[in-house]
Amino acid sequence: MGVVNVTPDSFSDGGLHLLRADAVEAGREMIENGADVIDVGGESTRPGSDPVTVEVELARVVPVIEDLASEGAVVSVDTSKPEVARAAVAAGAEIVNDVTAVSTTDMIAVLAESGAGVVLMHMKGTPRTMQKGPVYDDVVGEVTAFLAERARALVGQGLAPASIALDPGIGFGKTTAHNLELIDGLGHIARLGFPVVLGASRKSFLGEVTGIADPRLRDAATAVTTALGFLRGARVFRVHDVIASRDALRIAAAIVNSQQWDEWSRD
Repeated sequence: MGVVNVTPDSFSDGGLHLLRADAVEAGREMIENGADVIDVGGESTRPGSDPVTVEVELARVVPVIEDLASEGAVVSVDTSKPEVARAAVAAGAEIVNDVTAVSTTDMIAVLAESGAGVVLMHMKGTPRTMQKGPVYDDVVGEVTAFLAERARALVGQGLAPASIALDPGIGFGKTTAHNLELIDGLGHIARLGFPVVLGASRKSFLGEVTGIADPRLRDAATAVTTALGFLRGARVFRVHDVIASRDALRIAAAIVNSQQWDEWSRD
């Protein structure tokens, strides 16, 4: 899942894709490099960020989604606003990536009416407050329980289980220690039976571990999380640099399927 933020203030690519043409070209390049889905967002959810209006978000994402979808791309929209989700789906988006794990009945209605897929993410607090001393007794257990409850609630509202994926929300109300524990414990979430989405790309905990201050230089560290996340059960990887994570994923999958690889190579 390649990330295209049509925003001026996202932590890694803010301002790079604010123009429609630049955002569409970035999505095209990610598809050429192996992305299966392009995740288009029009509101930054970095720590401390402020929300934008529905009108601003719509103006940013809908034209980009229209262009990419018209070219055959599978597009997800990164939004928690039902109005934006509805317009994005009408423009061709097939997935709603909601950092609030579908917190309103209006968003449930959008999903039910459209049949779009949904990514449910865990977040403690809001983007403005989430990194102000987050505390858990058992971060893996609490995040897993939250995601299980949200998935059950949506299935109970009539959504197909096959349309739901789960994201532990790396960096969303978690310390570095919490993030590391969650990645190590992804298997607990995977055992719920839904695809697990890992969004660790370029995040600050990678900088804390490696000492790399510039988020754009954390792609090798991100690729490590992709490989380890795959080994622990994640199957969707939301990244800024598709090539590095694509190669890491291919190696991890080849190791897991080493016997089959030997058979394929002989054939």
